[in-house]
Amino acid sequence: MASINISSIYFRVFILRGIPDLEPSYVWISIPLFIMFILAISGNLLMLLLIKMEPRLHNPMYYFLSTLSLTDLVLSSSISLKMLSIFWLNHKEISFLSCLVQMFFIHCFTSLESGVLMAMAFDRYMAICNPLHYTSALTNTLIVKIVVALVIRGIVIVTPCPWMASRLPYCRTNVIAHSYCEHMAVVKLAAADIRVNSIYGLFVAFTILGVDLLFILLSYTMIFIAVFHLPSKDTRLKAFNTCTPHMCVFLSFYSMAIFSFLSHRYGKKIPPYVHIIFSDIYLLVPPMLNPLIYGIKTTLIREETWKILKNIKNNCRTRWNSDEKRTCHKI
Repeated sequence: MASINISSIYFRVFILRGIPDLEPSYVWISIPLFIMFILAISGNLLMLLLIKMEPRLHNPMYYFLSTLSLTDLVLSSSISLKMLSIFWLNHKEISFLSCLVQMFFIHCFTSLESGVLMAMAFDRYMAICNPLHYTSALTNTLIVKIVVALVIRGIVIVTPCPWMASRLPYCRTNVIAHSYCEHMAVVKLAAADIRVNSIYGLFVAFTILGVDLLFILLSYTMIFIAVFHLPSKDTRLKAFNTCTPHMCVFLSFYSMAIFSFLSHRYGKKIPPYVHIIFSDIYLLVPPMLNPLIYGIKTTLIREETWKILKNIKNNCRTRWNSDEKRTCHKI
């Protein structure tokens, strides 16, 4: 990240309110939050383990999926741990530098997730529309280049947000009416003109989410045109089935992202806690749903998951039987 001008800051510690007006319900709110966090961590770790262990999953689609799982792990961890400390321990303080770091990670990995979803749409386009060139075109080298380019894009575009936020004077209040250090929620506290920050935030959103969503829609339009021209009904159905999990994932991600983005800037009549709840869901639900959707809809992942569960069951049964034999032998 760029160097930070601490001299312009009056408050060294900020206070995250969590979800305003719902403080009495924090214990109940923390339960589904904790469940979502555990499911996101365990599901994405299992996805990474399956892709690493199973040679049949060593192809472009699953390489992109493993990148998505890594992104979801970082994204969910970057906000869930602090939110749980607010809801459970009432630990609302966060240093200004930590706030900027959290802001950077949240927006950078949101950008990366959007880019990976775009890359996965391109992967499905190549697999369905150009199957003969799929393996030769999407080589491991190209996949690495795509991922590296997406990471660099996120860093370059997102870094000015915390940098510009660090240049503002914060002397009116240090209470952030949010569960995490979201860019606009932080800069609104500044005793200065924040129009440049707001305009750049819009630029980041349209450059990343807008462009990625446009390419995804274009890819799936071309996919649907190609599928409808397939001669066999079974072939068309199989092609649609390979796209179903991808469509579910990007629909859940972009619908929540667009609602959160628009309500934050234009939803003045929406109660603050409604906006913040949707902002939290937007960052917590996709990391939880992605491994579940791919696990249910993708045959190979489903087969490997059942194989691992059966091995665990057989190992437990073997150990139980061996322990029983030892006990009987001693008696």
